[in-house]
Formats: sequence, C-alpha cells, structure tokens
Amino acid sequence: MLINIHCAKCIGIDAVPVTVEVDVTTGIGIHLVGLADAAVKESLLRTITSLQSMGFRIPGRKIVINLAPADMHKKGSGYDVPIALGIIAASGQRDLPLLERFMVMGELGLDGTVREVPGALPTVELASRSGLRGCILPLSSAMEAVEYGGTEVYGVETLDDVLRILCGEEICEDLLVKNRIADAGKCLSCISESSLPDLGIMDFSEIIGQEGAKRGIEIAASGNHNVILIGPPGSGKSSLAKAMAGILPPMTIEESLQTSKIYSVAGKGNPGGGLMKTRPFRSPHYSASAAALLGGGSDNIMPGEISLAHNGILFIDEFCEAPKKVLEVLRAPIEDRKITISRLKSKVEYPSDFMLVAATNPCPCGYFGEDDRCTCTPSRRSAYLSKLSGPIMDRIDIQLFLRKVDPKRLVERKKAETSAAVAARVMEARRIQKERFAGEGIFCNSAMSNRQIEKFCPLSESCKSVLEKIIDRMGLSARACSRIIKLARTIADLAGSQDILPEHISEAAGYRFLDKQDIFR
Repeated sequence: MLINIHCAKCIGIDAVPVTVEVDVTTGIGIHLVGLADAAVKESLLRTITSLQSMGFRIPGRKIVINLAPADMHKKGSGYDVPIALGIIAASGQRDLPLLERFMVMGELGLDGTVREVPGALPTVELASRSGLRGCILPLSSAMEAVEYGGTEVYGVETLDDVLRILCGEEICEDLLVKNRIADAGKCLSCISESSLPDLGIMDFSEIIGQEGAKRGIEIAASGNHNVILIGPPGSGKSSLAKAMAGILPPMTIEESLQTSKIYSVAGKGNPGGGLMKTRPFRSPHYSASAAALLGGGSDNIMPGEISLAHNGILFIDEFCEAPKKVLEVLRAPIEDRKITISRLKSKVEYPSDFMLVAATNPCPCGYFGEDDRCTCTPSRRSAYLSKLSGPIMDRIDIQLFLRKVDPKRLVERKKAETSAAVAARVMEARRIQKERFAGEGIFCNSAMSNRQIEKFCPLSESCKSVLEKIIDRMGLSARACSRIIKLARTIADLAGSQDILPEHISEAAGYRFLDKQDIFR
C-alpha cells in the first residue's frame, strides 16, 4: 500500500515541497532512498524505536521510503514524523484519512515525543500556498507561525497528538496554536516583546555630550543609512550604536514576516510565539570569519550575520581591527541588499538589507586628536585607516568623528534629549518615506535606485551648483554623489521640507569628511 505525506525543504527563506512516499510490499528490509543525508538515514532507527515504544509493530516485509523529488538533497531530522506516519498507515495499523490534507514536519524522540525543527514559518507559508488544509508542527516550532493567517497550524508534543488530528475522529481545536495561546491567557504582543533578548539598549539621555554625533545617528536611523563612528576610547561610540537600536521604528508586517523567516530557517525563531516585532541588532566580533558574516555551509547553507541583521542593524566594533578581506566582503551585500551563496551543487539567496554601523579608533594607539596623547606617526595612522578602502567608504553615508567630552559636562551630567523624543522624529520621517515610496517596493531613502533619485529628488539650480562645487572640491565618485543626494533627502524629511535645499546638500556632504585628502595627518 502506497502512502504519500506532504513535507517541505527550505532553500533560502522559501520552502519547496517534498513528498515522503512509503510502500510496504512483499520482501525483507527497510530501504530509504531520495538523496538523504546522514541525519535522515539515522531517522530510521529513531523512528522504529519510537514506534515500538508506543506499541506499534514494524511489519516484517519490505518497506521502501522515497523522499521525492529524488534529485534534491534532503537534510535534517524533520522527516522523522512523516516517515513514522507512512509506516503506520502503509502497514494498516491506523486509518489516517486526513493524511494527504496536511503538511507534517517534526523530529521524533525515542519515547514518541515530537521535537522542534527549523524553518517552520516558510513551511506554513508553503502549506497555505499549496492549498492544503493546514500544517502540523512541533509546538515550539508552530508558535513561530501563530500569527500567520489563512491556514490551520497545529502544535503537537507527541506522535499521539498527530494521530488524533489525522484520524479525523476529533475536532482537536485544543491543538491549534492560536487556541493554546488563548488558553494560556497570554497576549501575542506581550509574548513577542518579553521573549526578546536584552540588547543592552541605552537611552540617548544617558549619553553625555556628542550632540553632533547624535544628530548623525538620528539622520541615519531616519533614512536607513550606513554610518561609521571614529573616535578615541571612551568617547561613546558603542553607546551611540546601542542607543540607535532604541530609536528605530517597529517593522512593518512585510518586514517582520521576511525577518522572521530568516530566523526561522536559522533555527532562531521567536520562542515566545508570533513574528518578530523589534528590529534585529547583530554585533559580531571583529574576528568573525567571512563565512560567519555572509553565511554558508557545505550543503545546508545557513544565513550569516548580515542576513540575520536584515531590516535591522549590523554593528561591527573595532572595524579597522578586522581582517581587510572580511571587511571587503560587505561591499556587494551593502549595495545589492542581498547575498547569493554559491556552492558546487547549490546556490542560495538571502536578503541582507541591513544598516551598517561601524566603530573604530582613529589610529593604533586610539588617541589621535586628543591633544598630544597620540604616539602614532602619520604613516602608522595612514596604514591603520587603509583598511577603510575607497569602495567601502563610498557605501557609508555618514562618517562621524567623536572627540573627548568636556570634563565639566561629564561632572554635571545634565540629562539630554530622550530616545523617545528622537524616535518620534524618526518615525515621522519614516512615515513620509513610506507614503512617498508606496508601490515602489522600497521603504527608505537609502534604497532608492538612480531612477528613483531622479523621480523623488529633483534638485533646484542652486542645489546643483552647491553639489557641483562639493564634488569638484572633494573628488567624489558617482556613487558618493548619489548617496549625498539620498542623505539630503532624509535631512529634508526630518526638517519637514518637500524640496531638497542647498543647506541640506551641504550638511549631507559634511558627513563625508573621510573623503578629504590627508585628514589624519
């Protein structure tokens, strides 16, 4: 008797259908085919032991298990439950009339418990797109898709729960994840917020001085622009980067769904349930490898830090201490807002629309610009900052130099403007951009293409004259020119101006001081 069970495999942030076919015929042995990796092959022993512990018998006949399509590699332990269901149904030990109407994934424990698997959100999305009635997943995995409408999502803890659903003799509404949360008396939004890790977010009012840098951070957050903070130790670079996470607006539904899918595929989905509400803040160590940033793997290609920072912040401290080769791999993802990872037998694309926030000292000793404390020669400073190559700096819109805070201000510790006040202005600027780019497929000024710059950033004759002088004086590239216009558009949005004015162009160009020659001599 041939039995088909609907499953899925994640490629990038999308799931593709996989069918587990189980046939019990005359003969001897259990045969697993369909390009399965070691984890899937090991599932046979897990599955058989689990079925026996639950009182099911293993038929003494030939069992053929095929994972279709047979030319696509299958990985992971998520096919345990489908294989077990196929053996039960094909051997006639239980009638499962609803088996072909659900997509099923899950790892089996030896006692029949069902354990979590990655990629729950793309799997539910595929089930809905395929017209199936619903999706049966381990409870902790199903919680990620509790807010996904359009299909039934069941969260199970044991194989018995799966059989209850597929037998069709009970309604089993108690196993629907939305009802499980309702029964627990928990609010989805509260769960999502309480389950977020502590990012150490600081309030702007806690940072003494550095008003110029705060202005630059506000502009960067308003238009999703990349920023680099250069200054001596203790000047507040890391604090400003962490405070930046507190002024970003919440993600839209589209952004939240896409970011949640990345984390779901990586096995880092929201454990409390629902989609991610807060923008991610990733802070890898500067010694991280290129593969850790970009993502990779031999066959199972996983997202890296730049994809995990999608729609959020990628903060790299001690930027100039990182290997130059590692820094240079950021060039294409920053420009393309996606990363394509190619291997001999596979190619995967992940989105990577992140805001790069880099921090570095101005020289090896760290004290350039602090009176006579710097002991570095001009050649050492030049060599240290040579890792900030032209192509990288072209892609960083805002370059901020932080100086030591006046001791008197440190002692007085007067409270500055709060993050809430700054966040309100950022939210208003983002609202303006959302209305401006309705139907364009982008949300922020930094994502504008050349065509969109011409459409949404018309320059008056006075603005063109100012920009021409700046380009000629600083020797800027075409990319840097485009980024100045995008940044000026954001500054105009913060000022509530419909048109870009010359002062907006001048301020935007002023944030590119590293493009000047011999700035650290």
